[in-house]
Amino acid sequence: MSVIPWPYRLLALAALGLALVGFGWVKGAGHVQAQWDAAVQAQAPQAAANRARQAQATVKVVTEYVDRVRIVREKGDTIIKEVPVYVPVQADAACTINRGFVRLHDAAAAGELPEAARDADAAAAAIALSAVAGTVTANYQTCHENAEQLIALQAWAREMEVASKQ
Repeated sequence: MSVIPWPYRLLALAALGLALVGFGWVKGAGHVQAQWDAAVQAQAPQAAANRARQAQATVKVVTEYVDRVRIVREKGDTIIKEVPVYVPVQADAACTINRGFVRLHDAAAAGELPEAARDADAAAAAIALSAVAGTVTANYQTCHENAEQLIALQAWAREMEVASKQ
């Protein structure tokens, strides 16, 4: 009688069970991968269309931003050229700005506490009023350019949201 001893039978059944589980695992993984690949392929045209809409929106916003900044710069440059008209040489001679004011203004523009006033500030050469007017005008021009940049970034974010929902 050629009966296989029971420990070997159990071992053979366990090996067969493991082989079946492994086969199922591999086949299942292949099936899931195929589903994944099909889903990616189905979404590819929609993703490409979404990227195209976003690119169009970006071009539109950048074009508008560049135009608005050009207008801001032109206006600012015109205003800066007008400083001598509004602050003539006689005003420079009649009114000068001390270094303390300049330090305070620069600290406020930087959002920092000003340095302590020094005795040398009083003795230092005063700054012409027209120079201060030119600097302040240029600073406002930069401020308006930054505001246009923020407006453009906000518009771009809105356009990206709209483009991704279509």
